[in-house]
Amino acid sequence: MPDEKLNSFDPALRKAAVDQAAAAMNIFNLHCHSFFSYNGYGYSPSYLAVLAKERNWRAVGLVDFDVLDGVDEFLAAAKRMGVRAVAGMETRVFVPELASVEINSPGEPGIAYHLGCGFTSSQVPECARAFASELRRKANARTRNVVEAVNAFLPEIALDFDAVAAEFTPKGNVTERHVCQAYRMKAEKVFPQDKGAAYWREKIGGFEENPVKLEALIRSKTMKKGGVGYMSPDPSAFPTLEEMNKFVTSCGALPTVAWLNGLSGGEADPGALLDLHMKYGARAVTIIPDRNWNFPDPEKRAKMARELDRFIAAAVQRGLPILAGTEMNAPGQKLVDDFSVPELAKHLDTFIAGADALAK
Repeated sequence: MPDEKLNSFDPALRKAAVDQAAAAMNIFNLHCHSFFSYNGYGYSPSYLAVLAKERNWRAVGLVDFDVLDGVDEFLAAAKRMGVRAVAGMETRVFVPELASVEINSPGEPGIAYHLGCGFTSSQVPECARAFASELRRKANARTRNVVEAVNAFLPEIALDFDAVAAEFTPKGNVTERHVCQAYRMKAEKVFPQDKGAAYWREKIGGFEENPVKLEALIRSKTMKKGGVGYMSPDPSAFPTLEEMNKFVTSCGALPTVAWLNGLSGGEADPGALLDLHMKYGARAVTIIPDRNWNFPDPEKRAKMARELDRFIAAAVQRGLPILAGTEMNAPGQKLVDDFSVPELAKHLDTFIAGADALAK
């Protein structure tokens, strides 16, 4: 028991117990999606706050796609639980200066995932309401178009978009992951088990017994590049980086750079990328560390870790706080990062500083 070690006559045991307690204080996740966009475990904003308290996290961060629906609930729950928290929103933007190269949205030149962090309310100022409404409308319109295209390809299990919105979301913000889940569940109702597997093999060239893997396969084969539901990115369907940042700052939040892995043309020079973002007001960055080191192949692991090192160095040099987290927007993603691995342990102080700077 920890108390027994802390009260042991053996100083080595007492020191080990203190070290263990100190390490537990350095657990946090500052990038958690909730069911207001999509959470791989069905977690609500309130659940995220309670989870952070129960597991003694240093801080927790909410990030939902295209909406601020969960901010008030999340911050109220975090305050009630005595948990330090930061609330954000993620979307995709068009970056004119990088229109010809991929950035952090694979296969989509000029399009970048981007965040605002530090929102204090689900309500936006009057001057920003039209932008927020349009952001929500365009996001849902894109997903609705995907469903229409995939329905034509999978007529036997065609979905009613509005019914999916009502069943799978608390406030109608439908994502591709919701849709994939709905297609899988519809197929299970329409086809007996043996015929269901045959149906998927015929339609998408494969089948997985594991529901999570099957949904990922459905998404890959029907909604990603090359699939019938894939919509080639139209810059007009997204706000520009400048427009998004103006919205974020009008709400009192901080424009936040999202970084993928350093392998694209747009991310090849981390310093240049950050300088461009800072020109438009970037005040922080966010990373998903687990996808930057966690690979079985040692060469790939080392390569990805080097890219992570380069980006972190560039961010630190520019005084940009770093928000680290796991996303939780797909089943199987970790609840928290393993900061004890060598690739992340050397950056832990930087990650802690980022958490302390933004989570209140």
